[in-house]
Amino acid sequence: MPQLLTGKTALVTGGSRGIGRAVAERLASEGAAVALTYNASRAGADEAVAAIEQAGGSAFALQADLSDAGAVPDLFSRLDRELVERTGSTSLDVLVNNAGNSGWGGLADSTPESWDTMFAVQARAPFFVVQSALSRLADGGRVVNVSSAAGARPMQSVPVYSMAKAGINNLTRALAMELGPRGVTVNAVAPGWVRTDMNTAVRENADLVASIEADTALGRFGDVSDIAAVVAFLASDEGRWVTGQVIEASGGYQL
Repeated sequence: MPQLLTGKTALVTGGSRGIGRAVAERLASEGAAVALTYNASRAGADEAVAAIEQAGGSAFALQADLSDAGAVPDLFSRLDRELVERTGSTSLDVLVNNAGNSGWGGLADSTPESWDTMFAVQARAPFFVVQSALSRLADGGRVVNVSSAAGARPMQSVPVYSMAKAGINNLTRALAMELGPRGVTVNAVAPGWVRTDMNTAVRENADLVASIEADTALGRFGDVSDIAAVVAFLASDEGRWVTGQVIEASGGYQL
């Protein structure tokens, strides 16, 4: 079967573990040269790059603390150097804004500091990552933002996270209009319950697991590969006529 992204370059933020790693591995398996960012997990990033290379793909990792607004220009300076060395150009074909952070505060226990940190990574960083990518992003390129089902159906227990993801959904539609004249598509993928480190505590509660699975049309938690498959479709030419959409990939949760 032909690879869908042969000759393309991709940047996946937060690509050292979880959904981001699965996305990086899937895009690389489709032929893209993948740059992935990590914050603290250098070992995880190295493992992701090694797994991609062992499978015959091409990847490299760049450290970036996206809670720091000043990290974005520096990230792209280093990305430029790596891409020129590897491909001879700074051109970027696919951008996946996936980086996230934990600290799901509720109404009673959130602080201005925790609110700012959540929005810095979940909402501010994608905006300025796209801004920095504009001069590198090829016409006909792809932007995929990883949102959450909570962006459309807010969760009472995590109002700040839900607000931030709603902002990503709105940004996705605005960017689709902004970049459409260049043939660039911009979409968001909104996972439901997926087996990641973020919800380990939930998955250790048998009653909660049973309730979630009973409320999901396909009857199970998602796997990171389920989300990566949707991102890969949107990143490829197969998704060329889809833009400005928030695609929920939840297995039919709470239908």
